[in-house]
Amino acid sequence: MIRNISLLILILFIVVKSIGQQSNVTHLAGETFSDKHKYSNMLAMEDDGEGGTLLIREYFSGVVLKPKGYIVERYDADLNLITSYTYKLKDANFLKGYIKNGQINLLFLEYNYTAQAYEYRVHRSSIAAFDFEKSVLLSIPSDPVAQPLDKKFYNRDISSGFTTSILFDEKKSAFTITTHFKKGIENKHMLYVYNTNLELLIEHDFSDEIATKNYAFEDVAFSEDLSQAYLVGKAYFKKKRIKAKERTFQYELVRISKEGTSMQSFLVPNKFPEALKLSYENGTVRCVGFYADRKSTSYNGISYFQLHPISLAVEVEKFSPFSQQFMMDKFGKDKQQPVKDLVFKGMKITEDGSLLFNAEEQFSNKSIQSNSSGGRLMVTRYHYNDIVSIKLRADGTMAWARNINKTEVTQGDDAYTSYASYTKDDDTYFFISTATEQPQQLTKQRIMFKQGMGRNKNVFLIKLDASGDMTFKKAIDNAEVRLPLMVSKPLIDSKNNSLLFYAKRGNRKQLVKVTVR
Repeated sequence: MIRNISLLILILFIVVKSIGQQSNVTHLAGETFSDKHKYSNMLAMEDDGEGGTLLIREYFSGVVLKPKGYIVERYDADLNLITSYTYKLKDANFLKGYIKNGQINLLFLEYNYTAQAYEYRVHRSSIAAFDFEKSVLLSIPSDPVAQPLDKKFYNRDISSGFTTSILFDEKKSAFTITTHFKKGIENKHMLYVYNTNLELLIEHDFSDEIATKNYAFEDVAFSEDLSQAYLVGKAYFKKKRIKAKERTFQYELVRISKEGTSMQSFLVPNKFPEALKLSYENGTVRCVGFYADRKSTSYNGISYFQLHPISLAVEVEKFSPFSQQFMMDKFGKDKQQPVKDLVFKGMKITEDGSLLFNAEEQFSNKSIQSNSSGGRLMVTRYHYNDIVSIKLRADGTMAWARNINKTEVTQGDDAYTSYASYTKDDDTYFFISTATEQPQQLTKQRIMFKQGMGRNKNVFLIKLDASGDMTFKKAIDNAEVRLPLMVSKPLIDSKNNSLLFYAKRGNRKQLVKVTVR
C-alpha cells in the first residue's frame, strides 16, 4: 500500500513538472527527437487542419554551408513526430508556406532562363503523400537581376530592372503580388490579388501612378469578401527638388478592386507618419504607426488614422506623444535619447474597439573581425532590443504606452531572439527567451532583460494588464526544457489560447506548447 502511494506521488510529481504550471500559464513539452539535419532555419509552422502541426525548414550542408532543400515535418496533437520528408530543391527564393484544404502550398520566386522571366511558382502536395507538383502562378519577362525580391519590402533599388514583393494579410485569407519592371522607356507596375486557393481575384495596372513616385508597399489588408484590397507603404518622390527639411518619401494608402481604385496620402504639417500598420475590421479601415515632429529617424509618438473604406477619406486623425511614463520606462532618469528603429510585431482589436499593439527596436551594424586563418571579414550583427506596447482607445486616443527593456544580438538564426506576444481579453503576454536567471529590477515597474551567456535558456512571461501595469514571472525553467525555443516564431491558436514553439539545438528537437488560461 505504502509502495503504491509513493509510486502515485512520484507520477504526480512528474506530471506536474512536465506541465510546468506558472500562474495562469501552463506549458507541455513534447518528446525530444533526433534530427539528421544539424543546420536548418525554420520558415513556417502551420495547423495541419486535423489537430496536428506542419513545420517547414530550409536545411544546409557542405564544408561551406549552402542551402540544399526543405524539410517538411508533421506532428500530431500530442506533439509527437509523425513523419518527416526531405524536399531537395536549389536556387529558389522561398516566399511562404501554408495549408489549405489538406494541401501543402509552397510559394517560390524562381528565374526561368529559357523563358527569360521571373516566375512565381507553387509547389503543391497532399499532407499524406508528399508528392509535390509544380505550377506557374505568375510569369514576368525580365533579365535576371541581383536582388529581385526584398523581403523587408522597403528601401528597394527601384531605379532600373525588375523588383517584386509578396504580402499576406495576418489572417492568411489572401495575398498581393507587386511587380515593377523598368527598362528604357518602359516602366510598368502591376498589382495582383490572389486568394489562398490561388485564384486571381484582382489585376490592376498601377503604372500611371509611378510617373512621379516609386512605391514600396509594406502591409496589406482585405475586406471580408476579398473584393477590396488595401496596401500601405512608402511613395518615393522622383524628379522633385527636395528641401532640406522635407523627406524624400511619404506614406500612402491604396485601395484596389474590380470596380475602381482610390488613394490617400498622409500629409500633416509638422507631423511625419512612420511605419504604418494597416487593419480592416468590420468595415473600418485603420492605419496605426509612429510619427516624427520633424524630418528625422526618431519617433515622437503614435499616429492613428481611421478612413472611409471606399473613398479613403480620413475620418479620424490622432497624434499622441509618448507619455512621461513611457520615457521613464525606456530611459529612466538619465538624459532621454531618441526613440527609433521600431518595427511592428502584432496588433489586436478588443471587443470594445480598443487597439493593443506592440513593436520592437530592431537594427543592424557591421564590423570587421579576424577569422581563424588570420584573415579579416565583414560581420553583420542584428540587434533586437526594447519592446514597446501601446493601447489606444476606440477613438484613437492613447490610453497608455509602456517600454520593456531588453538587449539581444545575433549573427545567426534570429528565430531564437526577439519575442512572441499574445493578447487575451485586455491582457497582453510577452514571451522572452534568455539565459539570465532573473531580469534586473530597475524600479517597481521597470525591468531589464539581458541576453545572458548561458547555453540553456529560460522563458520569461511579462504581462501587461488593461491598465498597462506590468508583472513578470519565469514561465519555463531551462531545467524543464533544455533545448532553446525559437521564441519569435510560434504557431498561435487563438481558439484554444495557446502558442506552439519549436525547440532545437544541433541534432535534437521538440515542440513545446504554452497555454494561457
